[in-house]
Amino acid sequence: MTVVAQYFEAFNAGDVDGMLACLTEDVAHHVNEGQIRRGREAFATFCRHMSRCYAEELRDMVVFVHPDGTRAAAEYAVHGTYLATDGDLPAAHGQRYVLPAGSFFDLRDGRISRVTTYYNLADWLRQVTA
Repeated sequence: MTVVAQYFEAFNAGDVDGMLACLTEDVAHHVNEGQIRRGREAFATFCRHMSRCYAEELRDMVVFVHPDGTRAAAEYAVHGTYLATDGDLPAAHGQRYVLPAGSFFDLRDGRISRVTTYYNLADWLRQVTA
């Protein structure tokens, strides 16, 4: 199993420690519509926040790994529930959503050194405010 598959398996299990174990100490986390977070601790803080606001499961996962093992990508569908209002976003009241999404990775020494995630924020907003 690739480190990317392990990362997503941990994500779907709600296992933040398992996700962190897949990352380099200096991981760069490029968040959709957000700032770059650097380091495992910043990533852990992000995960705790996300777990409070959202319950998500990634389905229909397809992972691509470059033959030289330095980069990977994944495409999937996010099936989620909006649990708690997240900052200035619309109020949460258990809205469900399904979003196509993707992630891109740099890999180094058997771990993930960059995670870039993309989804369509306008689509998410439409779904949670409908």
